[in-house]
Amino acid sequence: MNRAISLSRWAACTGASLLIAASAFAQDGFPTRPVRMVNPYTPGGSVDLVCRAISRGLSEAWKQQVIVDNRPGAGTQIGSEIIVRAEPDGYSMLCTSSAIAIIPSMYRSMRFDPATDLKPVILATTSPSLLVVHPGLPVKSVKDLISQARSQPGKIAAASSGVGTTTHLKLEMFKSMAKVDLLHVPYKGGGPAIADLMGGQVKVFFNTPGTLLPHINSGRLRALAITSGKRTDYLPDLPTLVEAGVPGYEAYIWYGIYGPKTLPAGLIQQWNRAVDAFLKSPQAQDYYRRVYMTTAGGTPATFAAFHKSETARWGGIIKAAGIQPQ
Repeated sequence: MNRAISLSRWAACTGASLLIAASAFAQDGFPTRPVRMVNPYTPGGSVDLVCRAISRGLSEAWKQQVIVDNRPGAGTQIGSEIIVRAEPDGYSMLCTSSAIAIIPSMYRSMRFDPATDLKPVILATTSPSLLVVHPGLPVKSVKDLISQARSQPGKIAAASSGVGTTTHLKLEMFKSMAKVDLLHVPYKGGGPAIADLMGGQVKVFFNTPGTLLPHINSGRLRALAITSGKRTDYLPDLPTLVEAGVPGYEAYIWYGIYGPKTLPAGLIQQWNRAVDAFLKSPQAQDYYRRVYMTTAGGTPATFAAFHKSETARWGGIIKAAGIQPQ
């Protein structure tokens, strides 16, 4: 969290460098007044890093203020439902994370269905996770970890930031694909999980690079692999999980823009083109690289297909792991 807050402050100081280098793609004068992007999380987190950079770029391109409105609660349902119920005029949009594809499988009852009540507009960025262990665990590689886990089934404690979170699901994915039994220990957030990991109470954890790199660099945690499909420039010597011995393992946290389900096609295209132009700018790519994210972009149709596949994928992992909906 401290890393996210400091990066958020850094972003505010360097906002002038994140201005879109493209036209506003105006359609019928849109927008003629301030625009709101709802973030269903508290301020200072990774979704804020994504949303606030986009809001500055669009504000410059459209010559209208684009405001990020944080509305956390109920596992992102409160903020998301605001957009489900919003007027489909392009002035209220949702900027959220891959949790939007997970919550349908994690809640027995929801007041809306993300698959039918929200319109995917654009995939903005993606971020891999790192698999780390406490240095006291006598493993130097993923193969070592798998060997240790198989020799001690159910004995090695692995943390998550909560049941059904991406940190939990990536752990369950690893357990299934590596055919190991690790003891899942859920925490109420990533901060407490990392604190106990560094204290040695738990031994294994998946989380984002921005959260873990300071502790890896200090030697308090040991990185074994990254969940991306290829190695990264900030940890070039760290293998992917595929390279490390878990074939087919690839997973990301991702961030995207959604609108109400009846948002007109013209407004969907305008939002898509404007955000895509920003994401392609050198300023945006440099900014997101600094916060360990990769820009995505693409068409609304591509994002809709991706959302559908991710919903099915994580739903399958939740079911296979026996995680009970809340």
